[in-house]
Amino acid sequence: MTIHKTGYGFIFLIFLALLLLNMGVWCLTTNYPVIYWIFTGLSLSFFSVVVYFFRKPNRPRNINPSFVYAPADGTVVVIEEVFEDEFFHDKRKQISVFMSPLNVHINWTPIAGIIKYFKYHIGKHYCAWLPKSSTDNEHSTVVVEMNDGTQILIRQIAGALARRIVTSINEGDKVEQNSEIGFIKFGSRVDIFLPLNAKVNAVLDQKVIGTQTVLAELVN
Repeated sequence: MTIHKTGYGFIFLIFLALLLLNMGVWCLTTNYPVIYWIFTGLSLSFFSVVVYFFRKPNRPRNINPSFVYAPADGTVVVIEEVFEDEFFHDKRKQISVFMSPLNVHINWTPIAGIIKYFKYHIGKHYCAWLPKSSTDNEHSTVVVEMNDGTQILIRQIAGALARRIVTSINEGDKVEQNSEIGFIKFGSRVDIFLPLNAKVNAVLDQKVIGTQTVLAELVN
């Protein structure tokens, strides 16, 4: 496991702020060392949580063109047929994965193909498990087209805590299955929109692992 590059700057700023705070507390509590050591312990715990949030696990990259893998770690909160109105303008099967602040927050592409569409949307920051967060919250929309023409839409959604979406691809890019496409900071959600004939394997409230859990199978 390593640290994701998205966290380098933030981790450094937190380290610097805690260092200065601890130096100040040391100067103010020279006669009360217990207070200083308690504050130091709390600072180290907080710093460890921040570093843990930006972890990047080492996982095998599974490759199977018939499978749609989980694009993120988390819990399946939505499985339903919906009308997708941004790109497809027709009915699709939607599967949504909610990521708590304790989950890995890297996002991966569930299939291989070409990035046919990418758009970032400014929006609200409702709780990510609410249905309206899919369209009303800050989000990025990515559409991947496979070699056979099958298209899947991936939507990165910022939640109440998440205030920044990082998307590391552009239109025209070629992506491998389970390759990284972005990162969402501090609690969020990822929706995927599949063809209606896709066979959904996931179930509601299922805990899934990005790049490892098969959410659905594509039917030719």
